[in-house]
Amino acid sequence: MVRERPRLSAMSTPLYVPLDDRGVITVDGPDAGPFLQGLISNDVERVSEARGIYAALLTPQGKFLHDFFVLRQGDGYLLDCEGPRVGDLGGRLVAYRLRADIQLADATEDFRVVALFGSEDSGGTFSVPLGEGGATPCEGGTILRDPRGAALGLRAVLPRGLDLAFLEQAGFAKGHIADFERHRIAHGAPDGSRDMEVGRATLMECGFEALNGVDFEKGCYVGQELTARTKHRGLVRRRLAPVALEGPLPPAGTPIMAGEREVGEIRSGLDDAALAVLRLERIAAAAEAGEPLTAGEARVIPPDLP
Repeated sequence: MVRERPRLSAMSTPLYVPLDDRGVITVDGPDAGPFLQGLISNDVERVSEARGIYAALLTPQGKFLHDFFVLRQGDGYLLDCEGPRVGDLGGRLVAYRLRADIQLADATEDFRVVALFGSEDSGGTFSVPLGEGGATPCEGGTILRDPRGAALGLRAVLPRGLDLAFLEQAGFAKGHIADFERHRIAHGAPDGSRDMEVGRATLMECGFEALNGVDFEKGCYVGQELTARTKHRGLVRRRLAPVALEGPLPPAGTPIMAGEREVGEIRSGLDDAALAVLRLERIAAAAEAGEPLTAGEARVIPPDLP
């Protein structure tokens, strides 16, 4: 059976959208690289002035705590992270600092994050190197291809006081946060703790491998054992995925039902699309039985899942 997927609306002009809910942490000092390398899910040694990465910090048991983008800034690093949770992320990093020669600072008042999307190759406008995470210095900050996938466009971490008119001069129109929400949901990109349950979700069920957010070849990091075991044993029973909706958007946390049986849960959404955590075996059983899926008053149409 072919199921309808959430669709992107056509854009005649590429957009830029300031992401005012994002925060920025700086990690500086001689031990900054090795410090991050031993903690996060992706390979910090790949981060340079010409490349950024997407990564996560996990519990020792391998459960999700934070996701963020890691960019090079001078001799240190910038973490583009959830704004409301900057304090929590910073506190967790401090707890691991021990004798490492690093300095951590909340730089949210110094930098802002901007998403740029809607054209086939927005990066060409700014001479951004090709490939996921390709980055280049820009106006005192960094602009990079979204490391989670080319279809997501670009991200920029720029000085907060910078006039963004240069983006309009480059051919981008200012969009609304709703434009970006539709864009990321259609491409299955989670928005931190809105979509990934803190202390419970695993990287594999959240699609981190497809989002280029985990490196299975790097050395040890916090939570590595469960992540590697889940991949190699194929133990993924739930998956975060975009779903289409027919009817009113259910609130986040609304269970998805097949008859009387719960088969998933709605996470963030907008209009007729949402991200949802789907229980794979139950979704497959409902599809085989021809049972419709509902969440609140809406019908839920999941993607085709392997």
